[in-house]
Amino acid sequence: MTTIKHLLDQKGRQVHSVHPDVTVFATLKAMADKNVGSMAVIEDGKLVGIITERLYAREIALKGRTSPTTRVRDVMSRRVDVARLDQTVEECMAVMTARAVRHLPVVENGELVGIVSIGDMVKSVIGNQKFIIEQLEHYIHGHQ
Repeated sequence: MTTIKHLLDQKGRQVHSVHPDVTVFATLKAMADKNVGSMAVIEDGKLVGIITERLYAREIALKGRTSPTTRVRDVMSRRVDVARLDQTVEECMAVMTARAVRHLPVVENGELVGIVSIGDMVKSVIGNQKFIIEQLEHYIHGHQ
């Protein structure tokens, strides 16, 4: 089974973050520039929340707020589920499904070391299944 450490070793550990006092508009622009769907919210070197495109839709667009005047701290999710490097992709997918989240910050020894998305998880599972199918096909064709 693939661990989150292995997934991050393949994907990379770059973490995009924002301070909670930045405007939502500036954060959305940064997310678009970096082609990411979420950003960790860091204050005084600590993970204090997460902001996602989904939160933007629910907390800004649907509530009539404006992104240029709303700070990230006013809409970020403070309840942040996190993953550990030793967890498996399947364990994290179960957490993401149960909690209805699409992004999990990865923490090691209290430090933010990466973020994984549901898309990363699906890609990993499909890659593993493809490998198993190829091995089975090789085995079948080699024993005929």
